[in-house]
Amino acid sequence: MHFSKSIFSNQHFKLAVLGGGSGGLSIGSYFSKLLPKGNVVIIEPNTSHYYQPGFTLVGSGIKKLELFRRDEKSLIPSNAKWIQDKAEDVIPSKNKIETSNNGTITYDFLVIATGCQTRFDKIEGAQEGLDSDKSIVSIYLPKYAEKTFEKMKKFDGGNALFTYPITPIKCAGAPQKICYLFEDYQRKHGKQFGTVVMYNTILGKVFGVEKYANRLMKHIKERGIILHTRRNLTKVDPLTNVATFELLDDNGKPTGKFVEEDFEYLHIGAPCSPADVMLKSAKSNENLVDSNGWVDVDKFTLQSKKYSNVFGLGDAINSPNAKTAAAISSQCKILKSNIESMMNGKDLKEKYSGYGSCPLLISYDKGILAEFDYNGPVETLPIDQSKPSYLNYALKVHMMPPLYWNGLVKGIWDGPCQIRKLLHLGMCRE
Repeated sequence: MHFSKSIFSNQHFKLAVLGGGSGGLSIGSYFSKLLPKGNVVIIEPNTSHYYQPGFTLVGSGIKKLELFRRDEKSLIPSNAKWIQDKAEDVIPSKNKIETSNNGTITYDFLVIATGCQTRFDKIEGAQEGLDSDKSIVSIYLPKYAEKTFEKMKKFDGGNALFTYPITPIKCAGAPQKICYLFEDYQRKHGKQFGTVVMYNTILGKVFGVEKYANRLMKHIKERGIILHTRRNLTKVDPLTNVATFELLDDNGKPTGKFVEEDFEYLHIGAPCSPADVMLKSAKSNENLVDSNGWVDVDKFTLQSKKYSNVFGLGDAINSPNAKTAAAISSQCKILKSNIESMMNGKDLKEKYSGYGSCPLLISYDKGILAEFDYNGPVETLPIDQSKPSYLNYALKVHMMPPLYWNGLVKGIWDGPCQIRKLLHLGMCRE
């Protein structure tokens, strides 16, 4: 409303954090302790905060959804101001953010941590199917994560399809994790006979890092899972239970050729896009984002390529790393140092290695712990993490959630770099 904007106009902060997800909270928490009270603002409209990596555990029945939800208010650092509002526009040339109901926010430094949003609307019929009582599911949103397990339990044979989208995606391993867990669930309940599990991906192989792809292919063959590469889900018909895929060429480009698959169960790996405010920015002349709406940053310093007082973080940026919580933790370490350097007029010395991690659960008691950076595998434990083990499973299920709530969002967990150095006696890449 007009009066609200007038009342709240001209709010200025040393550091503005756009987004109150894992990355935004981590940076906001750290700098709210470093700077005087009231110097840090976090702009975030949502009242609930979810530990999104836990949705795989919800969708497979390992954990309950409520274990992974907190009130956003309880996570906002006490020295920071929370503006519970949506950003409508970011104008970095003028150091300002326009909000829906709180007027203009100005800043000295800005961290953009708006994440990415699910876009089921990019697949014809997907939203209708997800909202129906049909066995069309996805672990990418809380309400559908619960439905994923409900329909998994009721599955009674036939084709089970799992898809990986043509857009960038958060947690690229999630669509195959739920595929493996679905197969293992049916096997454990004696329903593997008459069940055909198909994993459909737009990629040319099952996983981007060769070491882990090789081990996953071994598991896929052992379990009789059918792998279809270079397929993009374009349409879902909830009435006939038919999924339509467009075939892609070796470069991942559409060929104009289509195939249809009947299904009794369909899990959709969610297409994703930047947040609306970033998509809007792509149409402006600010050059804050690339043509697709991802914040255009240096992949090492995470600093905006155009605005020296602006940094990007997490799923919102166009660096070529995996969009995972593990990546965010390591990025936060770099950002804390580089933003401090900027505030003190010093050169940016810290560089992000591209670190990311994906705990790939392949059954209800084993997992593969993929860790990698821009240059390939970079494992923390002094063992072969590509080898399926209960330890890898336990780390995902039991250790990572409390590490998230008690470490990352509080600004005190910067990834496993120091642990890796210790376990490898310093003989490893950072």
